[in-house]
Order: sequence, then structure tokens, then C-alpha cells
Amino acid sequence: MRKKGLIVTLLAGLLLMGSCASKKDLEDCRQNNLKLLEGNKEVVMNLQQSREQLAAANARVASLEDQLAQSKADYARLQQSLDKSLVNTSQSNVSIEKLVDQINESNQYIRHLTDLKTKSDSLNLALTNKLTRSLSKEELKDVDVQVLKGVVYISLADNMLYKSGSYEISDRAAETLSKIAKIINDYEDYDVLIEGNTDDVPIHRENIRNNWDLSCLRASSVVQALQNNYGVNPKRLTAGGRGEYNPLVSNETSSGKQRNRRTQIIITPKLEEFLELIDEAPED
Repeated sequence: MRKKGLIVTLLAGLLLMGSCASKKDLEDCRQNNLKLLEGNKEVVMNLQQSREQLAAANARVASLEDQLAQSKADYARLQQSLDKSLVNTSQSNVSIEKLVDQINESNQYIRHLTDLKTKSDSLNLALTNKLTRSLSKEELKDVDVQVLKGVVYISLADNMLYKSGSYEISDRAAETLSKIAKIINDYEDYDVLIEGNTDDVPIHRENIRNNWDLSCLRASSVVQALQNNYGVNPKRLTAGGRGEYNPLVSNETSSGKQRNRRTQIIITPKLEEFLELIDEAPED
């Protein structure tokens, strides 16, 4: 009995010891499980963060790819613009060269005109000086010589040139016309326009209808005198009348009327020279 009790006691002790050991292991397991759960949560969180970072990285990559595609498109447009600019620059250079050539031609033309004007001014001055020196003081009272814009104007009073109320040349005008004709013959490169002018007083003659007729007839008389009496080449002469419509001053006074009744001998460079200049002028 004692042996049996001892065995029971030993078994009870072993059972008690085993029970204590199991509780300790169970607690250890529980603690380990908690640690594992905490670790699992951290892993899950890290995984979620990694996924979010990966999504953000993918979004950045997509954005960079879009930017790269846009940059490539911009580069292509810039290259096209550059190629076009190079072509335009080449064309512009050609245009500039043409413009420079045109400017050079224009400058040559301007120099040519300037030379002609200088020559014309010199000739006109010499012609005017020669004419005024050849006329007497009495003749200069009825003759006015001016140079305007390269043209020589010799204005002759009608009371010196014509018989009263007529278009016939007076004897008094012969000497003056002969001096003027000599100057005209000395300058063969000039054309001569004879222009008649009247006042505004109407004329009443059987063979003269109005002041137009009178001004033209007087100009024609001077032209024929220069041709027939003084040997001026008729190809250089032109007769024209302006009636009462080209007055120098008002016709309200007798002195004004007297000034307006005049015949002008207008000496100009030949028209052919100017036409040749126009033909030689640059187109642009």
C-alpha cells in the first residue's frame, strides 16, 4: 500500500510538473504568436507602402514618357522650322542681293540725273548770262529772263513785239529777236516753246475769234520770224497759246493787264534726252 501510494504521489507530482510546463510553453507560444502578428502587420504595411510607391513611380514614368514624346514632337517642329528658315534665309539672301543691285542701279541713275542737272544748270546759267549781256538796257526793260527748275524763260512784252492790237511782229522787235535767235542757235541741244498769253479783255476782230486765237497767232508769228528771218531750225520750235488763263498778276489794273500780255520763249533740254533717261531708269 505504501508503495502504491508512493507511485500515486509520484504520478501526481509528474502531472503537476507537466501541467506547469505546458502552461509556460503555451504562454511562450502565445507571445511568439503576438510577435508574429505584429511582424505580419508591419510586413503588410511595408507591402502597401511599396505598392503605393510603385504606383507613384509608374505614374512618374508615364508622365516622363509623355514629356519625352512632347519633346520629340517639339524637336521635330523646331527642325522643320529651322529647315524652312534656312530656305527662307537663302531666298532672302538672293532677294537682298537683287535689292543691292537695284539700289546700285538707282544710285547710278541718280548720279546720271545729277550730272545732267549740273550740266543743264551750268548751260542755263551760261545761256542766261550770255543773253542778258547781249541785250541793251532799253531792251531789258521789255525782256525778263529767268531760270526756273532748269528751264530758261524769256518773257517779252507785247507792246515791244507786236503792232497794237495785232499779231504781226513790229520793226522794233527785230533786233531783240535776232539776239535771242543767235543764243538759241548757239545751244542746239535745247528745244524752244513759244507761248502766247493775253489779258482778260475780250477781243473783237473779224479774223480773231477770242483771246485763244490771239495768243496762238502771236506765238506762231514769233516762231515763223525765228525760222524765216533768223535761221532757227523749225524742228526745235513749238508754238502754243494760253489765252487769258495763265496770268502773272491780277487783271484788275491796267499795269496788271500789261504784264499779263506777254509772249514767253521757253528754252528746255530736248525731250528725247529725258525719254532716253526714262528708258534707262531702273524698273523698281
